[in-house]
Amino acid sequence: MKKSLRIACALLALGLCIPGAPTAFAEEKHEEGQKLTVQGEVVDLACWVSHGARGPEHAKCAQSCAKGGQPIGLLTADGTVYVLYASHEDASAFGQAKEQAGHNVEITGVAASKGGIRGLEVNAVKAL
Repeated sequence: MKKSLRIACALLALGLCIPGAPTAFAEEKHEEGQKLTVQGEVVDLACWVSHGARGPEHAKCAQSCAKGGQPIGLLTADGTVYVLYASHEDASAFGQAKEQAGHNVEITGVAASKGGIRGLEVNAVKAL
């Protein structure tokens, strides 16, 4: 009985007994349509996912891949990745993000998520 009670208390402390409760391991959630400003490196997702390529030494390849239509993302310092996409009203900021592949930037946009994928509509890009 004591062992079961200790296990139940430990699980409760971690938030595992309450569906949807935040835990130390829970991902940060953003409201659909919430405006965010996020800093990180623009990565070409094909090279980053397949073999971890990133950084200034990979910038020319990443920019070439992005211009060729490969998807891009924003890799934050904590390892979170946002798939970046163009605004329906104005795609120019997304074009600027492609040019910054391999470099650190600050992107302001609108958050979205679907099926476990985080997305960010690119509204503004600032080189860091």
